[in-house]
Amino acid sequence: MEKNVKVSILCEIYGKLLTEKQLEVLNDYYNNDLSLSEIAENNHITRQAVRDIIKKGENKLFELEEKLLFMEKKMEQEKLLQDVLNELSKLQDTSSDKKVEKILDHVRKELSCLV
Repeated sequence: MEKNVKVSILCEIYGKLLTEKQLEVLNDYYNNDLSLSEIAENNHITRQAVRDIIKKGENKLFELEEKLLFMEKKMEQEKLLQDVLNELSKLQDTSSDKKVEKILDHVRKELSCLV
């Protein structure tokens, strides 16, 4: 997985455990695609300070994930759900019973909300 995507997901999961400034700067850098200079100007700090905040925030996020593995577990659950949805679609395609099709469709829609 690309680092930018990984950091964005980790911010979503662990963001509340960062300082307010770390979360704001990481969000600006990774999600809002602002440059170090733009972030520095917006926050009235140096470009180097922005870089330091980003590095410390990234390190904290990766350290938390290494210990807690929430992102890894979430990705595994999403993959399993997708596999179940694929199997339900196969069952639905092969079923000739309208009642069974309707039940499978309902279950598939409910599970889709979790992915």
